[in-house]
Amino acid sequence: MNVFRSPNRAARPVDEGLVVKTRRPRPISHELDITPMIDVTFLLLIFFLVTSTSNAKFASRLPKARYGTGISESNTTVLTIAKSGRRTAPVYLGDGKIAGNELAADADEQARQIEQQIRRAVIQGKTGVLIKADKDIAYREVARVAEAAARVPGVVLYFAVLESD
Repeated sequence: MNVFRSPNRAARPVDEGLVVKTRRPRPISHELDITPMIDVTFLLLIFFLVTSTSNAKFASRLPKARYGTGISESNTTVLTIAKSGRRTAPVYLGDGKIAGNELAADADEQARQIEQQIRRAVIQGKTGVLIKADKDIAYREVARVAEAAARVPGVVLYFAVLESD
């Protein structure tokens, strides 16, 4: 009489005519079901869209225009003129009123810094200058920044506007 030993059970006798079937191991599938990951991704996307708020502190209210032309950001330097109660409007290097990007408060020093930053940008191949100004900014402030930017030879000036319907 043969004895069949199972690792989980004690030894038990096996009849000679009885066939013991063993389980074949399942082949390992290398395919991954990504359906749950897609579901989680969409849920996260919806969550962030619903809970996010735009930060109006950094935005500018642009003046409206009937016609506008888009420009490439890769070869453009952006200057943002913000609204404030100061005599000289604050100018920021970059898109928006971001702390640390504000240029000097003095108008002459601002003009010198604008010219210096645009010269650096022209060396890097950025020949366009986009001036973004709040729609309540006085024209003299926009003209002052544009004049400082135009002192650099070879630059093209653009003014940001909000296209009306």
